[in-house]
Amino acid sequence: MFLPREEKFFDLFDKQAENIVRAAELYHKLVDEGSFTPENVRKMHEFEHYGDELTHNTINTLNETFITPFDREDILALANRLDDIVDNIYLLANRFYLYKITKPTEYSKKLAVILEQTSRALQKALVALRHKKNMTETLRQCVEINRLENEGDVLRDEAISYLFSNEKDPIMVIKQKELYEIAETTSDFCEHVANMVESILVKNN
Repeated sequence: MFLPREEKFFDLFDKQAENIVRAAELYHKLVDEGSFTPENVRKMHEFEHYGDELTHNTINTLNETFITPFDREDILALANRLDDIVDNIYLLANRFYLYKITKPTEYSKKLAVILEQTSRALQKALVALRHKKNMTETLRQCVEINRLENEGDVLRDEAISYLFSNEKDPIMVIKQKELYEIAETTSDFCEHVANMVESILVKNN
């Protein structure tokens, strides 16, 4: 069935959001199980690769479209920001594998929960780009994303403080600190997307 060009943009954003949720779900599972095997990391890389494809499809559609549902610059920035989130989730999984960490800390597990919750809230927030009547719900989800990001900030700081106080191996300190920071940065990226969605809604209402 032929779809209007603007509907194709919304479909691509929905697919990117779904891809982020699936990647976050898998990451959460791998952290809980400590199963960062080559096979599981390859599965995560498939999400990262699919995210790249969706971003390229968005750019191609943008180049072929004269009239867009909102500013072209916002469409491009949003697509790239969504892709950054999947890239970082894959980066996290790959770091666990490269560092041979088979027993993630409780802090890593808690950060994985926050990341999955944030990705689900982000998916709900993106719905309003297609259905502007859901603006109130979208803003509510954006507030939730901001709350989760703040929770992640506090948890990261607690994790690093505990790490410095209790871990005797300096190499492990470096590894774990990086993992905590990448996890929290990924939540930051989700918050950046939420802020962009809010800005787009304000500009187009």
